[in-house]
Amino acid sequence: MGRILDKIFGTYSDREIKKILPLVEDIEALADEMKGKTDAQLRAYTDVFKQRLKDGETLNDILVEAFAVCREASTRVLHMTPYKVQLIGGIVLHQGRIAEMKTGEGKTLVATLPVYLNALSGKGVHVVTVNDYLAKRDSEWMGKLYNFLGLSVGLIVYGLTKEQRENAYNSDITYCTNNELGFDYLRDNMVTRKEELVQRDLHFAIVDEVDSILIDEARTPLIISGAGEQSSDLYKRADNFAKTLKKKVVIEEESGGKLQRIMELTGQEEEDEYAPDKPDYIVDEKNRTASLTPKGVEKAERYFNVDNLTSYENTGLLHHVNNAIKAQSIMMRDVDYVVKDNQIIIIDEFTGRMMFGRRYSEGLHQAIEAKENVKVERENKTLATITFQNFFRMYGKLSGMTGTALTEEEEFREIYKLDVIAIPTNKPVIREDYPDVVYTTRKAKLDAIVADIIECSQRQQPVLIGTISIEKSEELSLMLRRRGIKHEVLNAKHHEREAEIVAQAGKPGAVTIATNMAGRGTDIVLGGNAGYMAMQKLKKEIFDESIILQADSFNETDDEAVIEARNLYRQYEADFKKLIEEDRKRVLEKGGLYILATERHESRRIDNQLRGRAGRQGDPGMSRFYLSLEDDLMRLFAQDRLANMMNVLNVPDDIPIEAKIITNTIETAQKRIEGVNFQRRKTVIQYDDVMNTQRNLIYSQRRQVLDGTDMKGSYLKMLESVLTRLTDDYCQSNRSNDWNMQAISDRLNEMLPKQYNPLLKGNTVDADYNEKSFRQMLIDSYSKDYDDKETELSPSLMRELERIILLRTVDIHWMDHIDAMDQLRSGIGLRAFGQKDPVMEYKFEGYMMFEDMTNSIQEEALKKIFSVHKQTEVKNEESKIKVNAQMAPDDVQKPAVSSNARVGRNDPCPCGSGKKYKKCCGA
Repeated sequence: MGRILDKIFGTYSDREIKKILPLVEDIEALADEMKGKTDAQLRAYTDVFKQRLKDGETLNDILVEAFAVCREASTRVLHMTPYKVQLIGGIVLHQGRIAEMKTGEGKTLVATLPVYLNALSGKGVHVVTVNDYLAKRDSEWMGKLYNFLGLSVGLIVYGLTKEQRENAYNSDITYCTNNELGFDYLRDNMVTRKEELVQRDLHFAIVDEVDSILIDEARTPLIISGAGEQSSDLYKRADNFAKTLKKKVVIEEESGGKLQRIMELTGQEEEDEYAPDKPDYIVDEKNRTASLTPKGVEKAERYFNVDNLTSYENTGLLHHVNNAIKAQSIMMRDVDYVVKDNQIIIIDEFTGRMMFGRRYSEGLHQAIEAKENVKVERENKTLATITFQNFFRMYGKLSGMTGTALTEEEEFREIYKLDVIAIPTNKPVIREDYPDVVYTTRKAKLDAIVADIIECSQRQQPVLIGTISIEKSEELSLMLRRRGIKHEVLNAKHHEREAEIVAQAGKPGAVTIATNMAGRGTDIVLGGNAGYMAMQKLKKEIFDESIILQADSFNETDDEAVIEARNLYRQYEADFKKLIEEDRKRVLEKGGLYILATERHESRRIDNQLRGRAGRQGDPGMSRFYLSLEDDLMRLFAQDRLANMMNVLNVPDDIPIEAKIITNTIETAQKRIEGVNFQRRKTVIQYDDVMNTQRNLIYSQRRQVLDGTDMKGSYLKMLESVLTRLTDDYCQSNRSNDWNMQAISDRLNEMLPKQYNPLLKGNTVDADYNEKSFRQMLIDSYSKDYDDKETELSPSLMRELERIILLRTVDIHWMDHIDAMDQLRSGIGLRAFGQKDPVMEYKFEGYMMFEDMTNSIQEEALKKIFSVHKQTEVKNEESKIKVNAQMAPDDVQKPAVSSNARVGRNDPCPCGSGKKYKKCCGA
């Protein structure tokens, strides 16, 4: 029905573009006027636009003129004039939407239009890319345009100093990577002085490869960690134990709306579970989980000499064992990670790149290290963390670009409130996408792939073979080597030669095997890449590496050696373009680049990205997927239906089926997986929203402290809150004679230094005292002591102490709270067995834990400030104040943990102290 309506009324994108077209026509109508302007006149528009905005006009008011100015400047500076469809894309980005633009449609140039317009507000624009190389390239390349128009450009990449980062963020336009951007945000919320901040407010961001960052990496949090406890030998012991166990692999298949096992354990009686032939743990391939059976639990109890593995005191041991069996059975070498230089390096499942510096959390990385017999690194303690989902939702306006977004439109709209507009291509796409071919066995499929590659090689058609893992790319490479087929392999093990391999993947007869080529972000030029060939020739003539690196740069320079290198580079590039023109014609005659995929990915979007490497800017191309019933996706999600189809047709192993119904069946399976993954990401954000609310509160309070806003007033408010909680807990009767004054005095001594206790300084509690008057007496007494402390230390020193103590106290407790919330979340799913909603339980208990943390921060900060005393030491003829805070050894509170006690939190404590349970034995 939807497709019929689309044909009648046009798609949503068609209708939205129709609304944008009048603006595009107005922009193009100004082209002749802008051509007649001098460079100085064109540049002067920037100041004019800024003034108009100050005078009350909006960005939409100046959009047409600003785009026209930027378009003409692009023609003069970059020698590229944005097409009509690129103007449409620019307007979509300005409107805070996602522009889906196919590979080769010039997304980098499209972004300059909304970037220029929004930078005029002076609030800063962030252009976010997925790696340092693209950020540097685009900042230099497009930076020439912005500088011509009088705007400043900054670059944020790994390894910059604090001053360099601050200058880059203060620029009108900042090119940066998503990781550096997120980490700078977290680091800014750990500083102790306002002048240490580097970022401005998050105003507007354009995210390149937006699906990669906001979808693929949505479940991967950014974490700043510090050294934790030394890793115990339990990782190695758990690994040795896991290697002795027998596993059973099961697949979960959805049938009739219910999850049923299609590979069930035989024998369901409890006594049979301990039989010798029964498994010790179950591996669920589809959900990537591994869990001990009762027999496995019993084995573990004997191996580690414990009575009950699942008891509370053995939680840590059970966690180690679960990680060990997951490392053995789920995490695969050369698929999920590689071992390089005696380290475990994670492989990005979507790009195939090695993720240096990333580690699996919660001890899984250490379990893999134990499995692979490399050094088990110490465990890390999380200092600050945030997901990309919540980070990018903090921007005032957010937009994005990608070649593939429509398949994830629902998620973009629901999570990020972003709609997706498919931008038409400048030239029609003429690539042939052939139906999938399906073989019964994997061997038959691989044999057919090799035969197809040989044919391509013989007819000199370049072919790009997409694989989903290092292991499978190297298996295919071995088969080609045995047949004498010259080829290149691009995967995480050969990433150093990535630029070289991609640059020549479009030459006649080139055979390139790539693992998850989808995320590479580099166009494959038919016939060969003249720029790369020019650089290679340059390297043979110039020996200084630093000059070679600048030869194709766009940065301005007065270095004669660099200028000479650039002139040579441009000359060689022009020469090679002429030489490869014949090769390009040969490739076009053979049908263009051939995309040969060896498996379907779980996501249709990744498959579409791979297809999109061919057929750019109206070039011919073709794509085909080779599949077998033994492929992971088919085996886990679509095997039964296709196997039945193959059996009915009585298809031999070496004869493929090629039919639209096959492709539809596979795409249906992919849609189901995408739905499952979407639900998982929604669940992640439901949990993370709890932490996000708490994080925003903490970071907001930290910023107020950095700003130095009425610190004394803040401490006096904290004092009032602490004493109010005490009187609420202990003074529930209106008669002071009913109060347990000894318990109140003891509690005051716990909260604040004993020498300031009003009850020990001769202050009597009259019989006519009620809760309110008693609380006011305590507040007045401690407030006077606070004033006396300020007089002793001096107001200026007191303000500095207030700031340092509160920041340090907040940071310590926040770090412990992060760990406590992680611990709560790891077990909250079990509440579902008690007919409770885990998310609601997490929200409720998380709120209680946050409240307890806030109370602990207040008490500890007050105790520290009251505990300060003054020492004077003279050094270099300057008098300096040395401050020491003398604390009780148990002063630092432990993270709040969930309690399963039956006594209500606000009930009187059964021990008879007179306090509420949550403030006494239930604390």
